[in-house]
Amino acid sequence: MKLKGKVYKFGNNVNTDEIIPARYLNTTDPKILGKHCMEDADSSFASKVKKGDIIVAGKNFGCGSSREHAPVAIKACGVSCVVAENFARIFYRNAINIGLPILESEAASKSIRASDLVKVDLNSGLIRNLNKNQQYKAQAFPKFMQKIIAAGGLMKCIKSQ
Repeated sequence: MKLKGKVYKFGNNVNTDEIIPARYLNTTDPKILGKHCMEDADSSFASKVKKGDIIVAGKNFGCGSSREHAPVAIKACGVSCVVAENFARIFYRNAINIGLPILESEAASKSIRASDLVKVDLNSGLIRNLNKNQQYKAQAFPKFMQKIIAAGGLMKCIKSQ
């Protein structure tokens, strides 16, 4: 699976309250969650992001609570992929379970800037910054994870079998 989008850049320790503030946890509606995605980190994010765009962040993205709302909000607002130096483990699991591709790459995290145009190949783990003509390596998803992402999440994958 190949993705391409404009980058929105965030720093280290972006927590789940910044991704989707607790005041919106009274709903599980992805459309509502998507409208408020990253609201406490960048109040205009959800109105600027376009379908297919990519978040690039620093260390420990998705730290904080174990709420599944956070990756749901990111996916629902149109973000196709998150690249970070590393992720909080529970966020990593939740993202894969709902079908949001996430890749860990220290080099990409440090080199890619806001508004860069990036291509991501989930099958190979290659991340290309088209603005700088640079390439970074992340671990490719194993086949079973590619299948989950392609299906749109774990439950959809299980139901399709």
